[in-house]
Amino acid sequence: MAEEKVLSLLIVDDEDGMRLGVKRSLRHFSMETEDTGETVKFSVTEAGSGEEAIALMKESSPDIVLLDNKMDGMSGIDVLRWINENELDLMAIMITAYASIETAITATKQGAYDFLPKPFTPAELKVSVRQAAAHLVTLRQARELEREKRRVRFQFISVLAHELKAPLGAIEGYLYLLRDGIGMDDPAVHDRVVKRSLVRLSGMRKLIYDLLDLTRLESGQKKRELNDLDVLECIRNSLETMKPEADRRGILITLESSTDEIVMVADSGELEIIFNNLISNAVKYNRDNGSVTIKVVDEPDQIRIAVTDTGIGMSEKEVEKLFGEFVRIKNSKTRNILGSGLGLSIMRKIASLYNGGVTVESTPDVGSTFTVTLQKTQ
Repeated sequence: MAEEKVLSLLIVDDEDGMRLGVKRSLRHFSMETEDTGETVKFSVTEAGSGEEAIALMKESSPDIVLLDNKMDGMSGIDVLRWINENELDLMAIMITAYASIETAITATKQGAYDFLPKPFTPAELKVSVRQAAAHLVTLRQARELEREKRRVRFQFISVLAHELKAPLGAIEGYLYLLRDGIGMDDPAVHDRVVKRSLVRLSGMRKLIYDLLDLTRLESGQKKRELNDLDVLECIRNSLETMKPEADRRGILITLESSTDEIVMVADSGELEIIFNNLISNAVKYNRDNGSVTIKVVDEPDQIRIAVTDTGIGMSEKEVEKLFGEFVRIKNSKTRNILGSGLGLSIMRKIASLYNGGVTVESTPDVGSTFTVTLQKTQ
């Protein structure tokens, strides 16, 4: 069911009959916005002079003002000038029987949206009000969208600064130790400080690369190069990247496939990001001497890749928030595991480019299975 919005309309005219006619014409009038399908109705109030109108607007600003120009006391242009000076968020429609080029120019400079010459029919009134209301709703939606963009941008920068602050602080501390020579007589201490600095730098580099991937994806500026690719070969390339770390921790990685070759049209860089994230997470969050099993199934319409690890696992609540940007599961088991918190979000966005998706099943202290589906036809 479409939402209902009520816009307040103020009719300012020193003729009682004109105000009454407008109220009657708009009493049961409603419209629908094109973008949202909202039903818009109108609540009409009236003022018999410019002075009365200003007094009402000081208490509560209307959404639309129907403003007669020729009135005793303050003119419509005077009222319009006051509205402009006070930066009220409304649409003003000038109604006058004595329109002139000079009046039109003056009113437009003061922010008038439209002109409605007297005499006018109820149908002409409704057309003018409908156009003003639609324009007002669109403007407000655009402003709200811009505010939301600023809020998201601020949040993004805040999180980014937070994510970079810790590794920068750690590296700075290590550099001071090296500069001052504290404990550096011991080669083991010296090597540990250098290695920890390199680890922190590697984490920051990954964060920057993930941010670049995310930005290119969301901006649509990443040029896709689609070719026939063997999915199994792409997975093996990612396996080679993670093999040294897996071997160091005694983690056995097994690749199982329903066929020897699975070809699909895809971008090699996009598949690399998906498989690197899947396999690196399965190794990173695994236990020493654990295992990672990659099962690839070639189905008629899609390819399904399931990666199962014997790692620390996650609770249902942790799984629910897993795919948000900058989201990392933080507990005693993950305290020393570095990451950008962007990999899974990027992976899901790429899977959507192939009309696919990403799901996860996990049990704490048992392990997790991440399943990616990629449609063969897009």
